[in-house]
Amino acid sequence: MAHEIDYELIGDDMQLVEVTLDPQETVRAEAGTMMYMDQGIQMETGTGGGLMKGLKRMFTGESFFITSFTNIGAGRQKVGFASPYPGKIVPIDLLKMGGEFLCQKDAFLCAAYGVEIEVAFTKRLGAGLFGGEGFILQRLTGDGLAFIHAGGTIIERDLQPGETLRVDTGCVVAFSRTVNYDIQFVGGFKNALFGGEGLFLVNLQGPGKVYLQSLPFSKLVDRIHHALPPARRGND
Repeated sequence: MAHEIDYELIGDDMQLVEVTLDPQETVRAEAGTMMYMDQGIQMETGTGGGLMKGLKRMFTGESFFITSFTNIGAGRQKVGFASPYPGKIVPIDLLKMGGEFLCQKDAFLCAAYGVEIEVAFTKRLGAGLFGGEGFILQRLTGDGLAFIHAGGTIIERDLQPGETLRVDTGCVVAFSRTVNYDIQFVGGFKNALFGGEGLFLVNLQGPGKVYLQSLPFSKLVDRIHHALPPARRGND
């Protein structure tokens, strides 16, 4: 069973999560996300369960290493983790989600000890070849709390059975395992040339919970890149 941790989300557009640990409780986080920790917190970096665990995380866009933060003191201790770019942090209670939740690659921030991060593929190879960011997904499994981060504003939707939502490929943050996920081609010559929204959309069909983000990191980088003077862009 995963460790039962307490937490508080701090901030609005540049959020961090402050986790409070009882003695001997542990939270694990993506390397480099820790902002501060109390004196009684012991930090240890490793693969989190062997070479294959590290390789699987690398394949989903995370670091090969994961850092564990354990309270070795006598009282309660705190440790804070910050998002790597402007946006929101979403707490996911895996016990309430049936023990599993799917999220975009590199969305993981931190989780209670006992939560595992695995690689998950879309059902169709075509989605991987043409859907861009939709190819590799992270599967979070366990019965504890996990935290994921997203860019911009978060939109939460509860899809009813058979209800379908079509979303830009980069704007999907996470969804329940009960949601059917696929990437579909947007037909029409005019759509392809002048639509400005890309050739592919994610099809999400309920039932289940869906989290969307208004500003994916990839779009943020792209907009900054194109706003720079041509001489500073490098080779396009």
